[in-house]
Amino acid sequence: MARCGVCFRHCEIPEGAAGFCGARICRDGRVTAGNYGRITSLALDPIEKKPLRRFYPGSLILSAGSYGCNLRCPFCQNHEISWSAEAMKLAKRAELITPKELAKLAAGCRSRGNIGIAFTYNEPLIGYEFVRDTARLAGEAGMKTVLVTNGTAALPVLEELAPYVDAMNIDLKGFTDHYYTDVLKGSRRMVMEFISRSVQVCHIELTTLIIPGENDSEEEMRRMCGWIASLKNVHGGKSGREIPLHISRFFPRFHMQDRPATEVGLIRHLAQTAREYLEYVYTGNC
Repeated sequence: MARCGVCFRHCEIPEGAAGFCGARICRDGRVTAGNYGRITSLALDPIEKKPLRRFYPGSLILSAGSYGCNLRCPFCQNHEISWSAEAMKLAKRAELITPKELAKLAAGCRSRGNIGIAFTYNEPLIGYEFVRDTARLAGEAGMKTVLVTNGTAALPVLEELAPYVDAMNIDLKGFTDHYYTDVLKGSRRMVMEFISRSVQVCHIELTTLIIPGENDSEEEMRRMCGWIASLKNVHGGKSGREIPLHISRFFPRFHMQDRPATEVGLIRHLAQTAREYLEYVYTGNC
């Protein structure tokens, strides 16, 4: 048995078993990434789809996903590869790709407008070793590395990745402990610490999905955006007010089909509220 240090759970994992995320395993008495190089999804996407609006706009990026997640969002749009029973079955037949092969594949897409690799779809930080090894090679080839993450990881994981990551979109899913703990099975404190450090090391954009009845109040949006605006030492000498925020609309899916889609008018109202604190606020799926 060994203890995992990637996130706040600190899973004690028996030999040959997996932790809560389904991806980190105990092998020979140590915790390692069982999903290392196991690719379930691969696509050449517009950078705006990550979403990143202020990082090489108009470009494409090779997007790669594995399996597993350390949260339990009941509305997950990628549940087939994240934490569902289906995801764990998929893990057994996921294609194995080495860091060198993935970096080479990304470089081969340069002529189509590709600028690098985005680790996305499932939670990339639970397999940070593969991200690190691939990103190093991509950087040596003059390509960018992007992470799309829930930010639920310890700072030593971030520090190990920091030299090789150029941009991140981090989910700041809400701004109450109730929502993070009871609904998502996560830790708001860990995400806030992760964001506070991330804004110092690379380009960061944030995303908040608005769930009716959960994180949809104007008061919560004000508290959240006030905190974002207060962040210090932002990468590139910017202020916290210059951190882009994407406010997204919820649609019923997976285990959360007990409420309607978020009203477009509410998204626009909350975006207008956010603009009192932040310079760049986007409503991407309205």
